[in-house]
Amino acid sequence: MFPAGMDSVPEASGVTGPLLIPTTFVWPHGGRRVFLTGSFTRWSEHVPMSPVEGCPTVFQAICSLTPGYHEYKFYVDGEWRHDQNQPSVSGNYGIVNTVVLARRPEPVPPIPSPETPGSRSNMDVDNEVFDRVVTLSDGILQELVPRISEADLEVSRHRISVFLSTHTVYELLPESGKVLALDVDLPVKQAFHILYEQGVPVAPLWDFCKGKFVGVLSALDFILILRELGNHGSNLTEEELETHTIAAWKEGKLHLDTQIDGNQRVFPKRLIHAGPSETLKDVTLKILQNKVATVPIIHSSSQDGSFPQLLHLASLSGILKCICRNFRHSSSSLPVLQQPICSIPLGTWVPKIGESNGRPLAMLRPNASLSSALSLLLQAQVSSIPIVDDNDSLLDIYSRSDITALAKDKVYARIHLDEMSIHQALQLGQDASSPYGFFNGQRCQMCLRSDPLHKVMERLANPGVRRVIIVEAGSKRVEGIISLSDVFKFLLG
Repeated sequence: MFPAGMDSVPEASGVTGPLLIPTTFVWPHGGRRVFLTGSFTRWSEHVPMSPVEGCPTVFQAICSLTPGYHEYKFYVDGEWRHDQNQPSVSGNYGIVNTVVLARRPEPVPPIPSPETPGSRSNMDVDNEVFDRVVTLSDGILQELVPRISEADLEVSRHRISVFLSTHTVYELLPESGKVLALDVDLPVKQAFHILYEQGVPVAPLWDFCKGKFVGVLSALDFILILRELGNHGSNLTEEELETHTIAAWKEGKLHLDTQIDGNQRVFPKRLIHAGPSETLKDVTLKILQNKVATVPIIHSSSQDGSFPQLLHLASLSGILKCICRNFRHSSSSLPVLQQPICSIPLGTWVPKIGESNGRPLAMLRPNASLSSALSLLLQAQVSSIPIVDDNDSLLDIYSRSDITALAKDKVYARIHLDEMSIHQALQLGQDASSPYGFFNGQRCQMCLRSDPLHKVMERLANPGVRRVIIVEAGSKRVEGIISLSDVFKFLLG
């Protein structure tokens, strides 16, 4: 439930009238027909709720309420329901949700700036179980959910840390499946065609002469290659790309794949990998600290590291899935999982009006050029960018991995990055016969700012999903983005 605004007769006019607050009620748990009723309808009227565009499992209704205490309940497909994620009490109508709306201060004080202390007033709701903050700004009442206590946050972080430290990579290994690796002597063009056909964004590289895995080939490499082809001063022609091997590309790209040690010596980046007996926490930290998407799990049958076997590609989504599975039936032991995402320091959010320190959110229009999208992916160092309309409402998402769709039928040889739009590029990957880019039909994951953290985690635990877009109910206007790395940095503190 979210107070959406306020409407009353100004006191300055000398006319008084009842203060009514348009209040948005949200039922986010699906159904075919959903109704709202409560103390404000004297429990006699059923207010129909409408599905939110783009979010068929989310229903909403707006009612004008007087300030004070209210109880409400939902009637879903012929059954009485209440939202377990909202404050509730046991009353005459069973378990009902509750809400307290603040009265407008009299007289209305000057509206303080966002940085001014005391610009928010605390109120107790539901016998002090939940503290809800209502901020008066520009005539709008905005409800903010409670902040989790430091004690509960530390308890949650400690239990997750213990779980990750006491479980090994073996738990990530599937019972069956395939792991794709590429020989460094493969032509680059053929390698990216394989990535596209197999529907994988990254593959480890095997060097037969050295007898070991030496690196990975990812969609980022293809982006850099396309930009190199588009550079008029490039030494790499389209014809050479047909025979240009992965090893030759990596060798020519060494200036991009270097790091500096404590003695200021430059040397190639080493392959970040892990063994099956390492802990999940060790692998998580390797991914976060090295800013990589996946870590190859390699097992050697001998002490000198020879005869390595590639077992799996570990990712944060797989580790998050283990966490969700382990705590699914004991979520009460992790208080932070029930916390609405808008109340915790998590993700990147669209800066509010007046905020000068907010980090801008990278978004693009569908008619923007593919070249601008690739540049933004590299500059912002993100895995995907929301594609929005003129009202910043979500239309689609363009990911690094979408770039390999250009490998199909050698499309890259017939286009110019500055002339192809993002919309046209996305259409290339929307071939029903190709599994790539859709990740089991879950291309664009969305949540509401009121959703609990566990819901965001469950969405991010799906294979291939690295970011969840936070949208406004109804308009689908982008409000923020939460990535896998955001969640783990928050959970690990």
